[in-house]
Amino acid sequence: MLKPLSDRVIVKMTEKEETTKSGIILAGNAQEKSQIAEVLEVGPGELVNGKREEMTVKKGDKVYLSEYAGTKIKYEGEELVVVRESEILAIVD
Repeated sequence: MLKPLSDRVIVKMTEKEETTKSGIILAGNAQEKSQIAEVLEVGPGELVNGKREEMTVKKGDKVYLSEYAGTKIKYEGEELVVVRESEILAIVD
């Protein structure tokens, strides 16, 4: 598995439902891009004045990202996104 550096977090975007609540099936281009992701790996935290800043998110958290956050990568056939912790807007309960 990949191990992110500094304050970076590796996430996998969750799949958005393709059917509306009323039963209408959406075409691929009519769907909104999902902005909720699952945290797969967390870096050790940013080094500030010789001390590591503790990371707020942890492995397994569901998080909400800004629409254009991070860098998309492909690793072992999976599409993942590497984001800085500051690009994560919220943790989803």
